[in-house]
Amino acid sequence: MNTLGTLLRFTCFGESHGAGVGGVLDSFPAGIAIDESYVQSRLDRRRPGQSTLTTARNETDRVEILSGVFEGRSTGTPIAFLIRNKDQHSNDYAALRQCFRPSHADYTYQAKYGVRDHRGGGRSSARATAAHVCAGALAQLALREVGIDVLAWTSQIGDISLPPHFAPGSEAEVERSLVRCPDPATAKQMEELVEAVKREGDTIGGVVSGRISGSTLLGLGEPLFGKLQARLAAAMLSINAAKGFEYGDGFAMAARRGSEVADVFYTDASGHVRTHTNHSGGLQGGIANGEDITFRVAFKPVATLLREQATIDVSGQPVTLNPRGRHDPCVLPRAVPIVEAMAALTILDSYLVSRADRL
Repeated sequence: MNTLGTLLRFTCFGESHGAGVGGVLDSFPAGIAIDESYVQSRLDRRRPGQSTLTTARNETDRVEILSGVFEGRSTGTPIAFLIRNKDQHSNDYAALRQCFRPSHADYTYQAKYGVRDHRGGGRSSARATAAHVCAGALAQLALREVGIDVLAWTSQIGDISLPPHFAPGSEAEVERSLVRCPDPATAKQMEELVEAVKREGDTIGGVVSGRISGSTLLGLGEPLFGKLQARLAAAMLSINAAKGFEYGDGFAMAARRGSEVADVFYTDASGHVRTHTNHSGGLQGGIANGEDITFRVAFKPVATLLREQATIDVSGQPVTLNPRGRHDPCVLPRAVPIVEAMAALTILDSYLVSRADRL
């Protein structure tokens, strides 16, 4: 289960403290201009050590594209890429060989495989998402060719959140704060909260919001088990620390009446069918209706606390864990580019599938 997609197939590999992480994109369209500086810029947004609000692990995350690109364009053959690990402190995790960290995948990996890489969580580490971001950046380059744009931002950290339906106009608005919140006043409160939580050796969660826009979205998605929201949910919930997904008005619809959330159709001046509102989040019957696809992903607090925690060892005996290592007090700032990447991979795959729907 290391492969995502139907036609566009992304397979990833690597561990937190191994030689590196990487992936292979198969069935990527030929002839797409591959801007490697753009791909690197996406990785720079995700990489550790970018501010005082993130882990101090100092990875440069330089991507090496190994195949599938010739003279600056995709060839239609598999695109393979590698991001080498450079700054592992494996000794920080020596004590974890014999115990299970609370709320981590240590115990479940041991139970499933009978063996685990205890160094930084091994395969279960969010370090693996560097490959996701690289693949997603390539997908975003292809989506540009068909006029589809993907943007995500931090909309909530702890109990501090943006006003309902607040959305940025551009990536520049998202990038001007350390937490990637597009409203300066809210961003300042979020930054102060994360700093306070960090000083206490604690962690905090939040929500990333996303928007997918473009006229060629219309008709993407499949009936029943291939519904576009289901595919987006599967992609988002595969991200480390993701705990919930909703699209459109989401769970708020449970308290509303049908008359309050009906998206009424009209024909605009250009003859295009539109809706006056977008409670559905751009999706009806699992198929995109042409409006912006809007969604939110909830992330839990990071499981590693920089304070003592009670747990058990591999023999089932109680022990006290004194965590070491370098960890994020809040995943939200670095989760934003990961959410964008997973959305881009899902949408590009759905776009390619849709081209087989009709002659």
